[in-house]
Amino acid sequence: MGAGVVLRDVVKAFGDVMVIPELNLSVDEGEFVVLVGPSGCGKSTTLRMVAGLEKVTEGSISIAGRDVTWERPKQRDIAMVFQSYALYPHMNVAGNMSFALRLAGVNKSEIQERVMRAAEMLELVPYLERKPRDLSGGQRQRVAMGRAVVRDAYCFLFDEPLSNLDAKLRASMRTELSLLHQKLARTMIYVTHDQIEAMTMADRIVIMKDGLVQQVGTPKDVYNEPVNTFVATFIGSPSMTLLDATFESEGDRVSVAGQGFKLPLPDRLRARANGAGDRKIKVGLRPEHFAGESLGDTFAPIDLTVKVSEYIGSSQFLAARVADADVIAAIEVGPEADLLSDGTYYFDTRRIYMFDQETGEAL
Repeated sequence: MGAGVVLRDVVKAFGDVMVIPELNLSVDEGEFVVLVGPSGCGKSTTLRMVAGLEKVTEGSISIAGRDVTWERPKQRDIAMVFQSYALYPHMNVAGNMSFALRLAGVNKSEIQERVMRAAEMLELVPYLERKPRDLSGGQRQRVAMGRAVVRDAYCFLFDEPLSNLDAKLRASMRTELSLLHQKLARTMIYVTHDQIEAMTMADRIVIMKDGLVQQVGTPKDVYNEPVNTFVATFIGSPSMTLLDATFESEGDRVSVAGQGFKLPLPDRLRARANGAGDRKIKVGLRPEHFAGESLGDTFAPIDLTVKVSEYIGSSQFLAARVADADVIAAIEVGPEADLLSDGTYYFDTRRIYMFDQETGEAL
């Protein structure tokens, strides 16, 4: 891997308001990294510091092995795509895509070649003579990406570029962005609050909260091995349920038990419970690990009082209760099945998560 983008001991404050207390992050050359988190977590501020649109308060930023901390945006060899398309309404698609190259004094033949190559890549060739008003939302976003692609920058920065699109367009644009990354093989940093975008596109995900990095890892890492309750409940849709519990031992058998449930621990988790005594924990149950019937020895019964059943075709989402706690369960059923109601359901105990109740850290 090459030098990529490196943030060292970066701090950002707006007056007395601390936005980024301390940030250390390395993005490898050619990697697609997604910064994700709730509004106000500092992800867009981080991207804008990389772009040079916000000055760092402390620390340094390097791109391709070169310190760019105090360089202007145009000196950083970056291309940025914003949430708003920011297209010039009086220019056609070709004019919008070539504008930065014309300002830079690139010769006409090279401009034409770059624009055509980007247009072919983004399937925009039939629209090169159209004005933005004659394009759909998805086409306008592709033009905005094409404007970045023609610059052939070292690093591409995306600030929530799909948030203005409807659900269907967002899904297709996610695919197009992933294909674009494969074709260009450039370093890409992408900011979103949508964990589905993060999970489907990223090589690695950076999960942020209150200006601090909570976890960095592949989509599989952050889904299967969340480091704390924030990551566990943020990644996954519907969200993971957390229930208060303690450990209970009966001979060689160890269970996690709380109001209205008792689930035996699998071998891989039993060792983590040894010596814990009456330690209070949070048990994490993902909705997709519930079933309507026992599917093997690892499935344990749990009684649910169903408040609402949501029909989505092959599955039903249950908003339910276990004693006094809210639970979400996703139950796979046939498309002709009646709406599910109160009863005994089953949870795959191999997929239990455990967290310290006080600190929220994973056990």
